[in-house]
Amino acid sequence: MKKLLKLGIMLYSFILSFSLTAQTPSIQRVNPTNWYVGMKNPKLQLLVYGKNINDCSVKINYPGVTVEKINKVENPNYLFLDLNIAPTTQPGQMDIELSKTIQIPKGKKKVIDQIVKITQPYQLMARTQKPQTIDSKDFIYLILPDRFSNGDPSNDKFADMADPESDRTKPFIRHGGDLLGIQNHLDYFTELGVTTLWLNPIIENNQPQTDEGGAMRSAYHGYGFTDQYNVDKRLGGNEAYKKLIDAAHAKGLKIIQDAVYNHVGINHWILKDMPMKDWLNQWDKYTNTSYRDEPVVDIVHGNKSDFKVMQNGWFVPFLPDLNQKNPYVANYLLQHALWTIEYFGVDGWRIDTYQYNDLEFMNRCNDAMTAEYPKMYITGENAVSNVYSQAYHVKNNINLPFKANLPSPNDFVLEGAILEGLNQEFGWGKGLNKIYTTLSFDALYQDPSLNMTFLDNHDQDRFFSIMGEDMNKYKLGVGLLLTTRGVPQLYYGTENLTKNFKNPSDAEVRKDFEGGWAEDKVNKFLASGRTEKENEAFNFVKKLANYRKSSEPLTTGKLTQYLPQDGLYVYFRHTNNKSVMVIMSQNKEDRNLDTNRFMENINGFTFAKNVLTDALISDLKTLKIPANSFTILELQK
Repeated sequence: MKKLLKLGIMLYSFILSFSLTAQTPSIQRVNPTNWYVGMKNPKLQLLVYGKNINDCSVKINYPGVTVEKINKVENPNYLFLDLNIAPTTQPGQMDIELSKTIQIPKGKKKVIDQIVKITQPYQLMARTQKPQTIDSKDFIYLILPDRFSNGDPSNDKFADMADPESDRTKPFIRHGGDLLGIQNHLDYFTELGVTTLWLNPIIENNQPQTDEGGAMRSAYHGYGFTDQYNVDKRLGGNEAYKKLIDAAHAKGLKIIQDAVYNHVGINHWILKDMPMKDWLNQWDKYTNTSYRDEPVVDIVHGNKSDFKVMQNGWFVPFLPDLNQKNPYVANYLLQHALWTIEYFGVDGWRIDTYQYNDLEFMNRCNDAMTAEYPKMYITGENAVSNVYSQAYHVKNNINLPFKANLPSPNDFVLEGAILEGLNQEFGWGKGLNKIYTTLSFDALYQDPSLNMTFLDNHDQDRFFSIMGEDMNKYKLGVGLLLTTRGVPQLYYGTENLTKNFKNPSDAEVRKDFEGGWAEDKVNKFLASGRTEKENEAFNFVKKLANYRKSSEPLTTGKLTQYLPQDGLYVYFRHTNNKSVMVIMSQNKEDRNLDTNRFMENINGFTFAKNVLTDALISDLKTLKIPANSFTILELQK
């Protein structure tokens, strides 16, 4: 009898324990992970994820904080809390209290009600960040962190991650570059004349390797986020990112973060237990985006079906497409952007796959960011082929029913004109005329000086290879980049003549920077590790970039260009009393240039200094221009 009684007590205890466990709420995540007092927008929506929380009551007893609404969604493991944070609210720990009444058995037929409470501490912090201005005075250097430099080999791989591999002998696998490796070379950037670093995404990509074209590939590029609030620990994590930014700022360098709103990685924690089905853009069967911008910008002849496929189709099967029309998704992405700026102190924001996003949502995001940080540089990737499509997605002067508010595009159209023009023979509409014609459409933009200009990036063939490894063409392209309008961007290694085509894959244009790993036999961070030709290229960039820093005409001056003639393209960058003259030649022989046609810009100046050679030129009436050359003259009175 005693054994039966003991067994009964044990069984009752088990049932009681099981009942309590099955009903007791728990909190596993709160996003944003913390927030800031003093934001101009007092609204905050907290995503709370856990178990058994859907029927909880919520209480926050903190001066200045009001719970305006508790949003319950399809999935009972989520609550979305709408808070109002008054302007007078002080920093401190705010406790989020969840409570619910659960029923537990007592005896054979009876149950009793029991109130269960859990408390989640949440930090409200003071705002401290004032992003530095990024504009046409800057020179941006683009880095793919995994391929630049390995500062801490201990974080190369982790057994508990979906992709535990790191192997430099394999082009598609992670190589171990990290944020400390970038920090270790800040002096290299300042020597080169760089003012700003743009890093390909540093946010956690806890993605498994994917089969792409028959080869297993890592998400080393960073564009498949799995947790927006963690920097990938293989790059060093949140603390390493903070340290890099602080060290960069101390050196006078700024940081642009690469942002992705359109999609996440297929291994994102939210996708394992989604709040609601329409967190993603859903289709009856898998639908890929068309990658065509025309259905979006064709407001006269376009149709809704093509528009929907372009904007709501998935980028690739392993990058699920976020439904930004869902207000919870929109708030999640928008708040993360603001949190990032305040938590890490970044200075600029580059938006990936811009035209694939819901454009009304993008306007809302941009407005929210500039409301809190009015001088924030925001530039978007618009991989399009014509000026109209590019201008459509940014602040423009076109009479359109939809008005975009993005300040700056990644200027793919000018890049295309440069690559095509430099590889063509000079002629009507060809060669240097391609560049002239493209710039002649700048009236479509509200402020073309903010366009981010470039020659190549992580998704494209290397510039030096496209130029057929021709040093004269290389100098023409780099020279134009650093002297025409816009905010110039250089891809890592371009200064050292890094080459390759995307054949068979993007990995070929994402090679490791030689010298970034302790075992490297060559160190291209040093002049002694570069070849004579590589040093020629490096010094060309260095000379021009550092001159540009102190040249008002090149950084803030007006651009006046002249119709290319006789294989020569001439343009001026000028302010009220200073002027720089640039001459680009596609001639196969030296040519004398009669400057009478340029009196509008030369009048009042009596001589000039060749910026690249430091030679003085006393006669401005006729200039001798070497074949296939880039010449830049600082005009003097």
